[in-house]
Amino acid sequence: MNWAIEVEALRKEFDGFVAVDDVSFQVAQGEIFGFLGPNGAGKSTIIRILCGLLQPTSGKARVAGLDVERDPEAIRQRLGYMSQRFSLYDGLAVEENIDFFSGIYGVAEDAQAERKKIILRMANLEDCAHTMTRLLPSGFKQRLALGCAILHQPPILFLDEPTSGVDPITRRSFWDLLYDLSAAGHTILVSTHHMDEAEYCHRLALIHRGKIAALGEPGKIRREWRQFEILRLDISDPMTSLRVLENEPEILEAITFRGGLHVTVRDAVSASLRIRQVLEQKQVEVRRIEAIEPSIEDVFVGLVESEEKRTV
Repeated sequence: MNWAIEVEALRKEFDGFVAVDDVSFQVAQGEIFGFLGPNGAGKSTIIRILCGLLQPTSGKARVAGLDVERDPEAIRQRLGYMSQRFSLYDGLAVEENIDFFSGIYGVAEDAQAERKKIILRMANLEDCAHTMTRLLPSGFKQRLALGCAILHQPPILFLDEPTSGVDPITRRSFWDLLYDLSAAGHTILVSTHHMDEAEYCHRLALIHRGKIAALGEPGKIRREWRQFEILRLDISDPMTSLRVLENEPEILEAITFRGGLHVTVRDAVSASLRIRQVLEQKQVEVRRIEAIEPSIEDVFVGLVESEEKRTV
């Protein structure tokens, strides 16, 4: 396969702290590849290495066929980059930001006007071209920042927490734009800590403490986790229930989830009976227990907690 991004045994240390620990993965051309993990997991560090902004301590990485250590400048010419801070100038109007970044990215003068029209249309900002950027809602700024990042038509996009601070509806609209770009052949690597966004990626890597805890298509990752079963509990007192169930041998993991609990067990039938029994003994009302498909959040929390137990 012709990979757009190749990473092998990548490691990055800062004064003895290991931020990226033996990370390996590949991203195909036109693929949307996600990094999912909490803040501080190492996602941004990996992206900065791939952008040629940081040197790895060891390991290898190639972007668009170029080595990140030998060819950082050439790599940056082939990339579009967008961060959660959007990198826009609030003192400029929308079209002035587009003009400015056209110059930064070296877009040919005879192509700038047409490129501006395309970006305004793609981002649905045609009616806001003369609006000061500081007056735009966050979702509009987000679309503008993405448009500015692709002005030079880069084959690869790095999006570092691009949906941080925007509402779920705006996030969904933003992902529709990413699908359009992917269909047009752009390769997209996007980092996020929003668990629901993981399902939007073609493939993803779950990152914890600089390591890849799981890698693959979202559905495949969830299916592999089916070696265990997940029970959703609708109960009157989630915190008391959590403390009680953590001491039960049949319970592998228990986490609070949207006003109830998600409980990982080996056998849903026997565990359900035991859960109802012990909670009712503590005067907790058990309104409903049901087996559910594990979400990416269930998988991620389970993987992290399993890793924590191994390192204790």
